[in-house]
Amino acid sequence: MRSIALASTALVATLSLPMAAQAQDEAGQCGEVSIAQMGWAAAEVTTEIAKFLLEQGYGCDVSLVQSDTVPAVTSVAENGEPDVLTNFWPNSAGSAYETLKEQGTMKELTSVLTPGGVEGWWIPTSLAEEHPELTTIEGILENPELVGGRFNNCPDGWGCRVVSDNLIRALDMEDHGIEIFNHGSGETLATSMGAAVTDGEPWFGYYWGPTVPMGMYDMTRVEIGEVDEEAIIDLSTPDFADPQVSEFPTAPILTTVTTDFADENPEVTEFFTKMSFPTDTMSGLLAWSEENNASAQETAVYFLTENTDIWADWVNDTATENLSALLQ
Repeated sequence: MRSIALASTALVATLSLPMAAQAQDEAGQCGEVSIAQMGWAAAEVTTEIAKFLLEQGYGCDVSLVQSDTVPAVTSVAENGEPDVLTNFWPNSAGSAYETLKEQGTMKELTSVLTPGGVEGWWIPTSLAEEHPELTTIEGILENPELVGGRFNNCPDGWGCRVVSDNLIRALDMEDHGIEIFNHGSGETLATSMGAAVTDGEPWFGYYWGPTVPMGMYDMTRVEIGEVDEEAIIDLSTPDFADPQVSEFPTAPILTTVTTDFADENPEVTEFFTKMSFPTDTMSGLLAWSEENNASAQETAVYFLTENTDIWADWVNDTATENLSALLQ
């Protein structure tokens, strides 16, 4: 019933859009805004939230452009569009994004997720509370039986598989009595985590966020060590001869806009500068969406109705007034 109510709210808001957008545009406050719609769940939720706030709060006419990291950057370079790239992973864009920044074509606004994309090795929080020594890799190596004597590794072909394989060798994990179980798919990796947490069994392995499992299950990150940028480069090289230990660095996930758009739309640019989610909150949203079989639009409205404390400071006074009638 909750999902049906949220869907109705989103539908009413959508139906009222054209008149609101036209009135605001005639007042010179906001016109057309194009946002790249990246093809993963966190990005879809982010853009739907932005679309709702901009349309209903600022009166913008928002279009979501289906894209991905590299095609979006290429489109900006060739066409100057879309106006906004959010949930953008610069590490996956290569040098093209840095070139656009240096040329003054794109402007970096904020980290849309704080602290960003998080990956690493994890154990269930219940296990960490029972055995605090397992929150460090040294403690696990000294007590492999407490984590079930197994490390749940990434599937073959994933970038994390290369890093984890090298770390496994750098830490001599197998010599410490830890079996390496290489999962055949992301689904079995997630299922193994979920089954262990649900049954109160030990689990030790790789995962990342924001994702549904990290929102659904209470996990604690194992401290591997300090981030060593040089070591990370080596760890990312398959079968590196002499890998050294490094923690997984946090991956920046950004919102960027074209410089022309920023110059012409200062209020909307200020909104995107302020729009940022805690990574844990986004994982929780994805888990709620999964559990309720909700669309990205329904998840966006759920976030807006239940998390006013997070988004209230993103919008200006006029938008706050416009939104108050819809989100009470």
